[in-house]
Amino acid sequence: MGNHNVKNNVAVLGIDLSKQSFQLHGVDNNGLTVLKKKLARKNLCYFIAQLPACIIGIEACGGSHHWTRIFEKLGHTVHMIAPQFVKPFVKSNKNDAADAEAICEAVQRPSMRFVPAKSVAQQDIQSLHRIRSQAVARRTAQANQIRGLLMEYGLIIPQGISSIRKSIPLVLEDAGNELTSMFRELLHNLYEEMVHLDARIKTLENTLESLCAQNEDCQRLLSIPGVGLLSATALVASIGDINVFKNGRELAAWLGLVPRQHSTGGKPTLLGISKRGDTYLRTLLIHGGRTVVRVAGKHQDKRNTWVTQLEGRRGKNISAVAVANKNARIAWALLSNKTSYQASAS
Repeated sequence: MGNHNVKNNVAVLGIDLSKQSFQLHGVDNNGLTVLKKKLARKNLCYFIAQLPACIIGIEACGGSHHWTRIFEKLGHTVHMIAPQFVKPFVKSNKNDAADAEAICEAVQRPSMRFVPAKSVAQQDIQSLHRIRSQAVARRTAQANQIRGLLMEYGLIIPQGISSIRKSIPLVLEDAGNELTSMFRELLHNLYEEMVHLDARIKTLENTLESLCAQNEDCQRLLSIPGVGLLSATALVASIGDINVFKNGRELAAWLGLVPRQHSTGGKPTLLGISKRGDTYLRTLLIHGGRTVVRVAGKHQDKRNTWVTQLEGRRGKNISAVAVANKNARIAWALLSNKTSYQASAS
């Protein structure tokens, strides 16, 4: 009976997630500790289901989106917190119980920033991006290995995947290049692996194109200059609920595209971009910004005139980051207002 009353008194619950062991720390409406418990994975869902509706805080880590969906189905309000925002609340030495207490404390802060939860569909798109990114990295490593091995035999191939595709069949057919039969077989196998990676990447991109065509938000984002298939689908997969961000600057800051500050004594000091958030997504947006900067001089509208003038003052790299920042803000506006991008005339 006493344990039942303890459960009813829990208003805020912090859970330190793991693979098999979960530490819980609960407080009542007055902030007094009423629950400290360690549970195995198989018992966690049953225990949470017995609790009255409360606020649950968890760290944004592996499996956190899965547990968020489960806890919300059980009627609870779930907030995910970035680990760096939990660390200041850890008292003394780090352990599971201290982490759970710190999460419970952090989730109660009125100014705390939370990580938006992802749906299963969003995680599917993000998985496609992660698998494609790994395949591209493997293909690049394969091409570099082929180029490096051939250099030892006196055969030089220019940089670039396209150069490998054109040159290797010619090298294999050339009987006068003094390559041994054993190395020709090894080279053929390496080339076949690269061709297989090409086909796999193409299949993944076709799947992304199909998903993008069916998603209205992706189509809206594609209307922004500098945002293509990869950027649009990655944004939709990563953002989740756009209403989590109050304005476009918050989204840009979440992506690490705003300056770091080191201000004191009333004197503002701005440094380079913070580089927080998703590195992959930020990279896509900056690469899209480079494309806009490269072709800005060919157009005379208001946006491209601004880009051209900025490039003249600050250079290509800073201009590309500035365009990525602007595109992030525009993306927030389009997703919030459910509209498409309209270019301004000069």
